[in-house]
Amino acid sequence: MISANNVTYRVGKKALFEDVNIKFTEGNCYGLIGANGAGKSTFLKILSGSLDTTNGSIAITPGQRLSVLEQDHFKYDSYPVMDTVIMGNERLYQIMKEKDAIYAKEDFTDEDGIRASELEAEFAELDGWEAESNAAMLLNGLGIETDLHYAVMSELTGNQKVKVLLAKALFGNPDILLLDEPTNHLDLEAIAWLEEFLINFENTVIVVSHDRYFLNKVCTHTADIDYGKIQLYAGNYDFWYESSQLLIKQMKEANKKKEEKIKELQEFISRFSANASKSKQATSRKRALEKIELDEIKPSSRKYPYIDFRPEREIGNEVLSVEGISKTIDGVKVLDNLSFILGHNDKVAFVGGNELAKTTLFKILMGELEPDEGSYKWGVTTSQAYFPKDNTEIFNNDDTITDWLMGFSPVKDVTYVRGFLGRMLFPGEDGVKKVKVLSGGEKVRCLLSRMMISGANVLILDEPTNHLDMESITALNNGLIKFPGVELFASHDHQFVQTTANRIMEIMPDGTLVDKITTYDEYLESDETARKRYVYTAQKEEDEN
Repeated sequence: MISANNVTYRVGKKALFEDVNIKFTEGNCYGLIGANGAGKSTFLKILSGSLDTTNGSIAITPGQRLSVLEQDHFKYDSYPVMDTVIMGNERLYQIMKEKDAIYAKEDFTDEDGIRASELEAEFAELDGWEAESNAAMLLNGLGIETDLHYAVMSELTGNQKVKVLLAKALFGNPDILLLDEPTNHLDLEAIAWLEEFLINFENTVIVVSHDRYFLNKVCTHTADIDYGKIQLYAGNYDFWYESSQLLIKQMKEANKKKEEKIKELQEFISRFSANASKSKQATSRKRALEKIELDEIKPSSRKYPYIDFRPEREIGNEVLSVEGISKTIDGVKVLDNLSFILGHNDKVAFVGGNELAKTTLFKILMGELEPDEGSYKWGVTTSQAYFPKDNTEIFNNDDTITDWLMGFSPVKDVTYVRGFLGRMLFPGEDGVKKVKVLSGGEKVRCLLSRMMISGANVLILDEPTNHLDMESITALNNGLIKFPGVELFASHDHQFVQTTANRIMEIMPDGTLVDKITTYDEYLESDETARKRYVYTAQKEEDEN
């Protein structure tokens, strides 16, 4: 068990949270939620001991081991992958290294023999003989191929390093597990594996995530940071949302009844306070009036942007025709003879682990890359708006937010442009901020403003939920559900895909395409994609052997 006792944390004069008392017990998974800036990551750091509280203390059951998902992707670059994972149990790793050093000695003494015997006993108690096989199981489950298990970390891609650090956090059955955005940069298969792992995990888990489906799947409790407090709810994210909305509604309705009663009492007192025959009744009502207290409804730190894509032109029947597109990048064929036709009702989710292939296809369709083979044709009634995964160059300038968006607006009017920015949580004074200093979430909201102001009837979005908080993801999700045009998008957010898409396309590891008109959940239940992945993997292994 881990608990916070009267914990307060201040940044300057501002208290992120104050006098927090909360216990996290064994056998439960707690989703820690709250708006951006509410203090979720800060609270995890306090629980882990890497950040001191302003007041209060953290208590952990004696003898229990705490494990944290680290965020520094370069910290272990000089270590082998297998060693990095086993470092998740620091004591076990120390024993392994000390054992190796003793056995490597040329002048092995009696003292060395005694020490080695002590280490071997502790090594066995910590399941040291199973360490490498357990680490390999975690790595394989997260999609790190066996031939990389003994590679040096510096040889891995960024996404692979994320998976290794996650395996490190999970390794050795920790008593308390702290996970800050564990699904970031994971493909959907790795997320599904992690969901099953956490569902079957018997110890304490505290997780921060913007993935609503993930929180619903794994969490037994929800800890909500808002109003400077942390309120604990039994149940997953959807249960918290319904409960919190119901509570606010009940408080508003109770206040409304109280306000009506106050008005009624005030009118009676006003009419009859000077009337001798009614004076006792008026005095009685004054006492009743003094006892009525309205429930305090504090303003939430949560803010929902208003996302509404309105196409200027209705889309025709001919939308997009793709014929035999192929593309090779750095010697790898990422797209192999892709062909498909889009209709005017299609909302297509591109799923699967082939990240580069999805981004490459979107860039080709937007004219940023040329295919090696094949062609595509947009319908004459279409207009496209694009959300790229990498926005580095887009914001590498000295423009203010207002000037930046003005450059894309068909109406060159500051008031018109600021109206879009206001809907996206950029109030008037924020309009003079430079775009190059914006946070990741702010840049995403700027790009969504650009898409809204374009009036396009075809939206192409490459991982738009990255860097967004839960409120913005919900607003974007709802905006895309309502959008009457055509959508092509890639996302790792299960609920986002399931509720938005009516057609699923997966670019397989060999660059070919699986295309189904279906919901995402139905697609995952089908065995066709699993069979295709198996055939490809088996063929690849055969070729390598």
